[in-house]
Amino acid sequence: MYLRFKSKKARDFGIDIVSVGNLTVGGSGKTPLTSALALRYEKVAIVLRGYGRNSKGLHVVKDFKNILCDVDVSGDEAMIYAHKLPDAIVIVSEDRKKAILKAKEMGAKLVFLDDAYSKHDIKKLDLLIEVKSKNTSCLPSGPFRERLWNSKKAFVLEDGLDFRRVVELKNKSDRMSLVTAIARPNRLSQFLPEVVSKNYFEDHHFFTKEELQEVLKKDNADSILLTYKDFVKVESFGLPLSLLDLHVEVQERVFEIIDNYLWLRT
Repeated sequence: MYLRFKSKKARDFGIDIVSVGNLTVGGSGKTPLTSALALRYEKVAIVLRGYGRNSKGLHVVKDFKNILCDVDVSGDEAMIYAHKLPDAIVIVSEDRKKAILKAKEMGAKLVFLDDAYSKHDIKKLDLLIEVKSKNTSCLPSGPFRERLWNSKKAFVLEDGLDFRRVVELKNKSDRMSLVTAIARPNRLSQFLPEVVSKNYFEDHHFFTKEELQEVLKKDNADSILLTYKDFVKVESFGLPLSLLDLHVEVQERVFEIIDNYLWLRT
């Protein structure tokens, strides 16, 4: 990974680019943080790989106003952005460079890359969410994908200090069964109301209606409790759903980091 980093030369795409990511495998809250940051600015595009989607190549999930595909094509995280950011472009692509150029062509002035610290050949501002782990080794011995290289500038953000998670429970029922397909689902524990059961699935799992019906029947539950990441995949099933709607409140100093970067590029 170090040799890969040293062999890359950052390309300037002629557009402001901010990456929000982390160095470890698994979830860290990138999606709600990126959404909160993007809401501050105009003419924004969100670019991400679209992990877990049932499609390949570049797809415009949403233009500045309209959602243009379904969640099978976009993947769950991209569809969250499409719902949470009504005035932003959302693009999925394995090739981030092509997606950046497409966003620029569509009129974007600022691109947020979801999880792109390792894209060392793209000139950008790197924001990294700190994830603490007792195991500090890199893959395959530990959870870290690569190191925070000394010669690469990045700003490390700490959960609870630089941003704070806020959860709103919507459509609450008396008997709720938690169903979730997120990485490190124990992150939800501090936000959970009382539930009948906790049902954990593999990260990015695409549910069938029958799976959720079976949980409702097994628990004699009134509703399925979901995070937004799973809600966007099952809202069309017509089942009773409750929602843990997570967003983050960001400290002003984080926006100052971005604003200074934007000012220096003008």
